[in-house]
Amino acid sequence: MANQKRSANEINRIEVTTDNITGRGGLVMFQRYLDKIKILTLLLTFFGDIKKTKKGIAITNMFKQVICWLIDGTCKSLVYFDELKKDEGYASAIETTTEDMATSHQIKRFFKSFAFGSGRIFRRILRILFVWRLKIVKPEVVEMTIDTMVMDNDEALNREGVQPTYKKVKGFQPLHMIWMGKIVDAIFRGGSKHGNHGNAVINMVRDAAEAIRSGYSMTVPIIIRMDSAFLDEDNFKEFDRLGIGFICTGKMYTGVKEFIGKQSKEIEWSKYDNGHQRWDYKEQGYKCDSWSRFYRAFYTRPVYEGEQALLEFARPENIIVTNVGVIPKVLNYCSDELKIELSSPERIIESHHKRGADELPHRGLKDFRTEEVPFKRFRPNEAFYYITLIAFFLLEAYKEDVLEGVIPIESYPSTVRRKVVDFAAKIVKTGGVIIVKVSQTIMDILKIETVWERCQNPIPILV
Repeated sequence: MANQKRSANEINRIEVTTDNITGRGGLVMFQRYLDKIKILTLLLTFFGDIKKTKKGIAITNMFKQVICWLIDGTCKSLVYFDELKKDEGYASAIETTTEDMATSHQIKRFFKSFAFGSGRIFRRILRILFVWRLKIVKPEVVEMTIDTMVMDNDEALNREGVQPTYKKVKGFQPLHMIWMGKIVDAIFRGGSKHGNHGNAVINMVRDAAEAIRSGYSMTVPIIIRMDSAFLDEDNFKEFDRLGIGFICTGKMYTGVKEFIGKQSKEIEWSKYDNGHQRWDYKEQGYKCDSWSRFYRAFYTRPVYEGEQALLEFARPENIIVTNVGVIPKVLNYCSDELKIELSSPERIIESHHKRGADELPHRGLKDFRTEEVPFKRFRPNEAFYYITLIAFFLLEAYKEDVLEGVIPIESYPSTVRRKVVDFAAKIVKTGGVIIVKVSQTIMDILKIETVWERCQNPIPILV
């Protein structure tokens, strides 16, 4: 058999290079972004005292390494830090020496050093980040969603606080407040805690309102979206007192259906169309037997799904309860035009339908980091959870501030990692200057020059 002709491009051997190379070139830009927005300074302000000695790795460096590890997402295990300590290219990418890279044991001690009550401090930091983005976006109306997220820890052994959840798995069920794809406040808690457990919702909304009023605007309308798990008069009374609007999914009690049935032939249904689907709706009052007052409500039913029209008996019915338009304090400072818009049935129904999109951050968070937590004790797991939320928040802010026009803003973390983090870069030092080199293809496709320039001048958190 004749020998095949060897290709001129055939690789003959593999050798070791002494060049400083990293496969996480995108962390160079993200690390610069962290530095410029001053997030590490903010974390040091609140947690500078958890380290009892000046020896070892600085607190800001520990936070930076944990956040960059979460953004990288290559390996979910803390043991991976032992590998990173040996990687000179990775250390250079996040502007750290190999001597200052933490081992897995140091990282574990770091998480275990957070004291009881650290959760309240982390929540305050999340609200500061929230106000930071509000000042940048400058919304005319602040619309938020409150919901819970189940963290499945069925496969994890001996986790303190792991309890059965309504999804029939054991784990945690934190309460989240969501705004524009970001989790802006959260309470980490056991899986058996239902959505409306205790006064958690009231306290969370009260804290958020205070942060918005003091840090952003005293007059901006605030509207909270919720599902039927939070249908509670105590919640509604507090929202009324605070001048906060709510749009909540009601419960289909027998009396409600009977009332609508009696009205069906007497009152003509109104129409709402979002361009993709049409709904029939009727406005009415809504009050549970134990409540002291009625609230405004809209009974809705879709006319068709996609191209398929629905028969009347097959239409999924829904009821929306709100105080918008009946509690003057909610829209007290709005212009007449904005009052009319926000209190219109179409606007309220549209806002309620956005709840589906508001739950996408939960999917994004689970894509960003596995649901399982690494420690056996509740307190270090709580700290790990909140730092994960902060890193996820920063990734969303990074997409808006730096990656606009490079990748779609709605991209999930795995897409961001594969496209704008996981690319090769060479880090060289010459003439006292450190230079990061990438291929011309990467430079053009990812618009590296523009990304680098944006990383230098983001609006900082601490003004």
